[in-house]
Amino acid sequence: MPQKYKYNYIRKTFTFNGRRYEVAGKTEEEAIRKMIEKKIALENGEVSVNGNTLLKDWYKTAFEAYKPNVSARYMNQCLVRFQKHVIDDIGRYPLSQITPLQLQSILNRQKGMSRSHITKLHQDIFFVFDAARKNHMIQKNPAADLVRPIGTNHKRRALTSDERHHFLLVAPTDPRFIFFELMLYCGCRPGEAAEVRYDDVVMIEDVPFLHIRGTKTANSDRFVPIPEELKPHLLNASGNGIVAPSRANKKHTESSYKRMTESLKRAMNISMGCHVYRNQLIPPLPLADDFVPYLFRHTYCTDLKKKGVDVRIAKDLMGHADIKTTANIYDHSDGDTLMIAARQMGLA
Repeated sequence: MPQKYKYNYIRKTFTFNGRRYEVAGKTEEEAIRKMIEKKIALENGEVSVNGNTLLKDWYKTAFEAYKPNVSARYMNQCLVRFQKHVIDDIGRYPLSQITPLQLQSILNRQKGMSRSHITKLHQDIFFVFDAARKNHMIQKNPAADLVRPIGTNHKRRALTSDERHHFLLVAPTDPRFIFFELMLYCGCRPGEAAEVRYDDVVMIEDVPFLHIRGTKTANSDRFVPIPEELKPHLLNASGNGIVAPSRANKKHTESSYKRMTESLKRAMNISMGCHVYRNQLIPPLPLADDFVPYLFRHTYCTDLKKKGVDVRIAKDLMGHADIKTTANIYDHSDGDTLMIAARQMGLA
């Protein structure tokens, strides 16, 4: 039987200008020599990207070069998702040797996950390899004809009347919860709520508007009117600091956002009548399992519909790139709307 590997290569890694590089040699001396040669070449600007560039050395460059305007949070989500599902599998392969079959296998393993996750990963894979194609590193994008597997579709819903009632009861109990009020009353995405500053309030013909500096798409950057519920928070403050900071008085990180969300869920559960023993909530918990902060933004959109705001205007207020996204929310009747219809028909 032929020997599969002739040599056990010794690998050396090093960092240059914030990026990690790897070299390999048959001996310790050869690996060290190659590392020194690579460092000298990098310092002299002699190294260029090409088809032999490893995927793990290219994907960050692609994201950072071609998505310069996205938020740090959104960029981190893209990089973490790509690292977990793609790099950990085929990151050591040169770009020119990666095949459509390998990429299709990666996508196929996502079957059963959310449709949103599968769509985002598919877009990430196509983007990274298309950036390589545009830079003449590969002749054809191997992700061009990938087929998305079937994913689950968890429809987002609006807050129920009971959830809204108890949120409004607990919102004044923690200054951090203005973060969620920005989502409910102005339609902010979580990443946008984290960025809102007091000097983002502008007056247009004596009407106060909030400038939401969205970065997800070109449509995300928008102005929305400030409702009465938020005026005391936003119009009476001085300075230009962050409106909804963390406990450390800084912009929220992923971990501080999760802690704040857990605090909100705990407060709402207690408000709904959940008992506490030794500081622990006693099941069953009254707050629905599918409660997530994004329900606040969805509720903002359904509130626009109830107020008779045209779907085209709602699209701009929501910062949607595609009116179909807004229309999908507008077309969905929630429980309150159905009960109003039932009462009008004399059936309730």
